[in-house]
Amino acid sequence: MSRRQFILRATQMAAATSLPAWAFTASAAEEALSARHINLGCSIALTGPLGQAGIEQVAGMKAAFAEVNQAGGVHGREIRMDAKDDAYVASRTLQNVTQMLEAQSVFALISPLGTANTAAILPLIEGKGIPTVGPITGAPSLRSPEQRNVFFVRPSYREETQRLVKQVVDMGLKRIAVVYLDNPFGKEVLKDMSRALDEIKVERAGEFALAVDGKNGAELADKVAAERPGAVLLATTGTANTAFVMPFRAKAAGVPLAGLSVTVISSELPKLAAATRGMALVQVFPDANSQKSVVVRKFQSTMKATNGKPEFMNSGSALEGWVNAQIMIEGLKNAGKDLTRERLRNGLAGIRSLSFGDFNVGFGGKAPYVGSDSIYLAIYAENARRLS
Repeated sequence: MSRRQFILRATQMAAATSLPAWAFTASAAEEALSARHINLGCSIALTGPLGQAGIEQVAGMKAAFAEVNQAGGVHGREIRMDAKDDAYVASRTLQNVTQMLEAQSVFALISPLGTANTAAILPLIEGKGIPTVGPITGAPSLRSPEQRNVFFVRPSYREETQRLVKQVVDMGLKRIAVVYLDNPFGKEVLKDMSRALDEIKVERAGEFALAVDGKNGAELADKVAAERPGAVLLATTGTANTAFVMPFRAKAAGVPLAGLSVTVISSELPKLAAATRGMALVQVFPDANSQKSVVVRKFQSTMKATNGKPEFMNSGSALEGWVNAQIMIEGLKNAGKDLTRERLRNGLAGIRSLSFGDFNVGFGGKAPYVGSDSIYLAIYAENARRLS
């Protein structure tokens, strides 16, 4: 059996058994680059508190790469991706990426998920010159002029926080509580939220640490509700956020909740149901449910053309993965046929205005590379129905 036949058979097996596409990846022993293929590496949560978000991110990326491969690839090369589960644990992210690089099985990286996870691999990325597209984090601490090989797409959490705090001020709310995830992501956002609230001298109702696995969610809900806050800012994400919001809503249904773009991942919205009423969330990508959005229609067209799962068609996480993949594809096109990591780095840095209709990416040719400054606020009614 030829290698091409083997890959085809594996793909058919995945479809027949309903196993996720990431279960069938390139062999670790396979070379990272040849005249006919390029291997990309991805360490991402496929289990754990952000597991579903990671699965949907990978689905969006796989769809984008499948579509370009059907058209002959990029400069004749098929794009393959090796996605390894790190369960949102930074040490596992480092282990996964170290193994891939030591095996020389991946040429570039895409979509590491998490602040601590991305921080863990930055020394490897810069030390070895590995082009990396789309870390799923807005942590300002990770963005510096020294990061020559990292291409962020999202705006920073600091910018998101400023938008949230402005909303609080505009609404005239008092006694603001902050609930933050008890990890590097949550603690960094907490500092930005505290600084912004202090600058405008808003009365505070306390700061509360939420366990990454959400095990203290109900206990924390009691404590926050007892403070009778006028609003709660959420520096949280994943299943832990749901573990706090649900019991808090049961005790304080009318208190406004406001969070970042990562606070409520797509798979958690249905679980929250009526608890989304009065929730404000920062958005850094267009609404994946909006048929008015050009980029959403393009994303959904790709998902349909590559037999993507119907339940992922309206996933914001899958949309972000698709966008990250499109940026990698554009960088590869710009790099030319005589591909090296430095040429790919330059190809990505040279993206000045990649337009998806109502969403644009451009890196400006200067580090730190941040592709988008798109930030707006979405207000929800019950059952995740958007009001704006």
